[in-house]
Amino acid sequence: MVPGQKQDRAFFIILIVYSSAVLCTRLFFWLLSVWMKEKRRKMNSMEEPENMDEVLRLWRIKDNNSEFSLYDFSQIVDATNNFSPKSKLGEGGFGPVYKGVFPDGQELAIKRLSARSRQGLTEFKNEIQVIAKLQHRNLVRLLGCCIHEEEKMLIYEYLTNKSLDHHIFDPIRRESLKWKMRSKIVEGIAQGLLYLHNHSRLRIIHRDLKASNILLDSELNPKISDFGMARIFPSDATQATASRLVGTFGYMAPEYASDGLLSIKSDVFSFGVLLLEIISGKRSSGFQYNGEFYNLLEYAWQMWEGRRWNEFIDPSFGDEYEPEELMKYLAVALMCVQEKTIDRPTMCDVVAILSSDGITLPEPKQPAYCYAKLDVSVNVTVLSSRNNVTITTINGR
Repeated sequence: MVPGQKQDRAFFIILIVYSSAVLCTRLFFWLLSVWMKEKRRKMNSMEEPENMDEVLRLWRIKDNNSEFSLYDFSQIVDATNNFSPKSKLGEGGFGPVYKGVFPDGQELAIKRLSARSRQGLTEFKNEIQVIAKLQHRNLVRLLGCCIHEEEKMLIYEYLTNKSLDHHIFDPIRRESLKWKMRSKIVEGIAQGLLYLHNHSRLRIIHRDLKASNILLDSELNPKISDFGMARIFPSDATQATASRLVGTFGYMAPEYASDGLLSIKSDVFSFGVLLLEIISGKRSSGFQYNGEFYNLLEYAWQMWEGRRWNEFIDPSFGDEYEPEELMKYLAVALMCVQEKTIDRPTMCDVVAILSSDGITLPEPKQPAYCYAKLDVSVNVTVLSSRNNVTITTINGR
C-alpha cells in the first residue's frame, strides 16, 4: 500500500472513531435526560393525587351521600353569564375566580383553572382529594367541580366579605376591623389549623397560609381556603422532605424554604407571620419603616425587645383593646416564627394559650429573619436530607 493510501485509510479510521464517539456521547446524554425526566415525574407523582378519572370514580362509589356535586358546564356558563368580566371576583395563581348565581338564588364561587397549567391540574386533583371530605366551620367548603373537555373548575361556597388582606391592608376598610374582631378572626384561623393538623380524618399541612387565603363570611368568621398546595401528612410522622417547594415567600418557614423540610411547624411559622400582619395591619412582604426596608419579623422583634410594642400595633385600634391581651398575641406570634422548629409551639399549644387567661409565657427568642419580599407562588425542585425533629409542647409556668 502506497503512503498516500495509508494516510487516507488512517484518516478514515480516525473519522469513524470520532463520529462514533460523538454519537455515543449524544446518545448517553439523551438517555440521561430521559432517565432524569422519568425520575422527576415519579418524585412529583408521590405528592400528586391519583388521576382524575380515579378520583371521581371513588367519589361516586364511596360518597353517594356526600354534598360534593358534579356540575354541568352549561350550569356554570349560565351562572356566570358566560364568564362575564362583571362576574369575576379576582385572579388566583392558577386561574380566575367568578361569582356564580344559580336559578334558585344560590351564590357560589367558581375557580376556573388554566387549561394550560400542569400545576393547575395538580391543584384541581389535590383539592378534590383533600378538602372535599373536610368539614369545619373555619375551612372553606368545596361543594363540587365541573369537567368539560379542557375546562376544569372547582365550586366553593361564596363568602361575601372577600379575603382578610382586602380589609387589614386597606387604610379605610381596616378602620372597621378593630382588635376585638381581629382577635376573633385569629382564634378562628387557629382552630381551623388545629383541625387540619390534629382532628381531621387526614393530617393536612396547608403550605400556603397567608392573608389572601383567609376568606370572611357575612359575620366576618374566617375560613381557610386554597388547598391546592396542601399535603397529606402521615399521622405518625414528625417531618418529611418535599420534592417540590411550593408556597409564598415571606410566609415560608426557613427550614422549608432552604431545605424542603416539611412539618406541622411549617404552618405554625406561616400562622405567626399572619398574626403579626393582623396585629400591625402591615404586610410582611415589602414592609417599610422610616424610609428603610425591614422584614416585619425583625421590626416586631425590635419593638418587643425595646418594650415599644405599642408602636407596632395598628393605630386604627385606638384605645379599643386590652394591652395584656394584645401583648399575649404578639408573644405568641413571635414564638411561632422562631428559627428552630423545636422552639415553635404546635397549634394545640397556640389555641390553649389564646383561650386562657393568666398564663405566663416563656420569653420569645429572636425570630427567623426571612428577607424575601416577593409575594409569588414558587415551584422549585429541591434536594435535601431527612432529619428527625422532636416536636415539644410548651407549658405555661
